[in-house]
Amino acid sequence: MISVIVPTFNEEEGVEACLQSLCDQTLPRDQYEIIVVDGNSKDKTREIAEKYADLVFIQTSKKVGGARNDGAMAAKYDILATTDADCFLPRDWLEKVLADFKKYPDASTIYGIVYPLEPGIKHKLSLLGYNIVSRLGYWTGTIYMTLGCNTAFRKDLFMEAGMYITADAGDDFEIARRMKQYGKVKLDTNLKVGFSMRRYIEFGAMKSIYQWLYIVRHGGTSEKYQYAGKEYGKK
Repeated sequence: MISVIVPTFNEEEGVEACLQSLCDQTLPRDQYEIIVVDGNSKDKTREIAEKYADLVFIQTSKKVGGARNDGAMAAKYDILATTDADCFLPRDWLEKVLADFKKYPDASTIYGIVYPLEPGIKHKLSLLGYNIVSRLGYWTGTIYMTLGCNTAFRKDLFMEAGMYITADAGDDFEIARRMKQYGKVKLDTNLKVGFSMRRYIEFGAMKSIYQWLYIVRHGGTSEKYQYAGKEYGKK
């Protein structure tokens, strides 16, 4: 069985499609739970989420990593899967996650790749480049690009590793380094998630990438930039 954790903050425009895709999985609905951890949204995010999720609550820890940690601590099942509120999950996503953990009993972490939800060659090329770098990083063992939108963990090992750090950016990559100490970190290129390019559309791809790199280089936090464009857990 599997617990799916979805952090949210003012996501009323996209959260319903995300949660509908989670409810429409090939895995029987009684084999997984959906946990929405909200950063005190000012819109109808929680109201919408309550129609689909098994559990909806306001986070107590800071930032998006903290929201995922709060969800993990509330989870009932031994596999944790994380995604984002503006993503779309293919119908066999959860089935593939469980199949991967069965295939790799020594794995602590399973992660996949992404494709753009928005049309346009620019978005396709951007994520094609990302996926190529992800594959190269995995094959060379230099970096594991465990995006928070498409990663799963064995819960006991995730807890033992110390869960996510609370950072402005890079927390979902940093966790892979620690999880590797507790088991293999495996990339499944058939495990795909629809990824929203809205941030890159709104702020520009180069600017977003630069800000992410700046924050990560400065230890994951920065007063100069706020990569997420929103403050999860801000009261």
